[in-house]
Amino acid sequence: MTDDVQPLDLVIPGQFIDLTKRRVSSFFGDGIVAHVGWPIPCAAHLGDLLEKAARGTGARVHRGGTYVCIEGPQFSTRAESRVYRSWGVDVIGMTNMPRRSWRGRPSSATRRSRWRPTTTSGTRPTRRFSVEAVIANLGKNVATAKAVLARVIPMIGGSRVCECPSLLKAAVITSPAAFPHATRRRLDLLIGKYFPQDGRGRPASRAGHPRHTPASRTPLQ
Repeated sequence: MTDDVQPLDLVIPGQFIDLTKRRVSSFFGDGIVAHVGWPIPCAAHLGDLLEKAARGTGARVHRGGTYVCIEGPQFSTRAESRVYRSWGVDVIGMTNMPRRSWRGRPSSATRRSRWRPTTTSGTRPTRRFSVEAVIANLGKNVATAKAVLARVIPMIGGSRVCECPSLLKAAVITSPAAFPHATRRRLDLLIGKYFPQDGRGRPASRAGHPRHTPASRTPLQ
């Protein structure tokens, strides 16, 4: 979406705009509601590791910027692209939301967005890209992504310096007493450390949860 980002470059965004409409966007539902704070969607330390790994492959890397995810499968119209550019968007794609929930993901540029008027040769418009060119760049980007992963995975570990591991601590607003058993069991990997189950598979008492005890009311309420 910008002149600076070229095909085959890697972009490590700092912000995201999700314009998808038909995708499941939460692990929750089915009786347990959670609202997660997401003002800074990318963990800085993971971005640092991705940048280091990406530069180690020899790729041209851009750090920061905003990624807008559209539903697809069609590419955006020129009018839509101009709107996104007016929002300060740097990269446009169809795959990073909601899959980007692990808080760090490099984006691989395959082509330029067609936000400029196409040049013409005589009366016939000249195409700025072709499907063949996009597929060829996609293959090259896959190879680069594999190389980045091979470098970054051994770097990840140790203590976490961001708030990511505890984001769900205050996000669940449903009272533990009302958790449906099947949903609680399905979400155990995510919420088990905050809402442990007793020996019979039921939510253990969780004093202090915002919905554990009713709020005090005035006589008029």
